[in-house]
Amino acid sequence: MNTTHQKHDVFVAIADPTRRKLIRLLAGAEELPLHELTPHFQMGRTAVSKHLAILKDADLVTNRKIGRETKYRLNPAPLQEVKDWLAFYEKFWNERAILLKNILEE
Repeated sequence: MNTTHQKHDVFVAIADPTRRKLIRLLAGAEELPLHELTPHFQMGRTAVSKHLAILKDADLVTNRKIGRETKYRLNPAPLQEVKDWLAFYEKFWNERAILLKNILEE
């Protein structure tokens, strides 16, 4: 089995705080090159680039090359999976809160 290029799980990709910050930065811009993203972190360009590669493998980030520069853009569509997963638990906890309220009122 070839595991050299395996798609990353969206949940794994967003588990890291650095990658969540990258997503936040990219959400606030149309596109950003690596040299504009790197100053937001206490790490070098290579490390930031590795985090972007994980986000790209999870389809959360797309990139395009313009000359020698690569610009990155957020692809928010895979985050729908996270939203759907959280929606189930939001409903679960809302129902539990209503039950607790009813018990306390009795």
